[in-house]
Amino acid sequence: MGDAWDRLYTPHRLAYLQGEGKPATGESGDECPFCRAPGLPEAEGLVAARGTVAYVVLNLYPYNAGHLLVCPYRHVADYTELTDAEVAEIGALTQQAMRVVRHVSGAHGFNIGMNQGAVSGAGIAGHLHQHVVPRWGGDSNFMPIIAGTKVIPQLLAETRDLLAHAWERC
Repeated sequence: MGDAWDRLYTPHRLAYLQGEGKPATGESGDECPFCRAPGLPEAEGLVAARGTVAYVVLNLYPYNAGHLLVCPYRHVADYTELTDAEVAEIGALTQQAMRVVRHVSGAHGFNIGMNQGAVSGAGIAGHLHQHVVPRWGGDSNFMPIIAGTKVIPQLLAETRDLLAHAWERC
């Protein structure tokens, strides 16, 4: 190719992008993992904390250890559809999540955001969720790019227990 771009091809990702091995899209409440999770026991659903109209759950496919999702209980796809109470509690739970993760793991910073719609990268586009991704200096390395492997230093169940137990103290 006659341009200045370096390209890294990852054809193995195509199966995932086409839906193979991907969780349900959440287009209907019956198949939505974010509607199911709060009905399960905390450890099984990986729920770290519960509020009145929203809750916090560990991401099954984390970018980093402690990657949390803040979700309304109500099955709603778009931020503009949230009630004032949902907006306020999602914000408060996000702040608390940051405090807890900093307390238990010493995170240096966070990526926080929402992907609205499948075209923007939302894996579960039918149920709004806000990502709270802890970051540390030097946490990105060659493993995801070269080896196609993300190194997560703790099991999800252990991370959930650690965060849930620290939630009220922070």
